[in-house]
Amino acid sequence: MYDLTGFQRDLLVVIAGLDEPHGLAIKEELEQYYESEVNHGRLYPNLDELVEKGLVEKGEKDRRTNSYHLTKRGDREIDARQDWEAQYVSP
Repeated sequence: MYDLTGFQRDLLVVIAGLDEPHGLAIKEELEQYYESEVNHGRLYPNLDELVEKGLVEKGEKDRRTNSYHLTKRGDREIDARQDWEAQYVSP
């Protein structure tokens, strides 16, 4: 996770938290959190980079919609990040 941007870490968190993560749902969650628009030119290249890094798996929901799921490595990275944060931030 150390080599990811904050936006990419947020993408992983949102993907982990959605029941059926797909581009539009991920975009809507991030826009709600950021309180501003997340454009496609930012979203999809970052999703593709997470796929290339082996943290996210990209599938096809239908011909127009891709689905995104954390890989086992992605799950481990999220868990490791939460453990690291817990050392510094108490609940």
